[in-house]
Amino acid sequence: MKKADNLFSALPDALSQEIFTDLLQHKNLRIERILSQGQTSPETGWYDQDENEWVLVVQGAGTLEFESGEAVTLRTGDHLNIPAHCRHKVSWTDPDQVTVWLAVFYQ
Repeated sequence: MKKADNLFSALPDALSQEIFTDLLQHKNLRIERILSQGQTSPETGWYDQDENEWVLVVQGAGTLEFESGEAVTLRTGDHLNIPAHCRHKVSWTDPDQVTVWLAVFYQ
């Protein structure tokens, strides 16, 4: 019999760095859990991905900044689709709680 996993299992009380965990990988699809608490992308770092990314904040809050200058704050339940090669970075995450992101990367 298979054992179910839980998205909230092994959540730390505090994070010194972001934690990225692949939950599922398939030919044209990858699902990743990201945990952050006050972390942001490096100042010089923009994500420029070959894949589309649909992201959902399951718990907490974070702000995504886009190269265009637009910023979008996502809170619990908010989701956003980011097309491939749309340069973006994380400019803020809630420092007072662990933010749980679910990112679905697809072709």
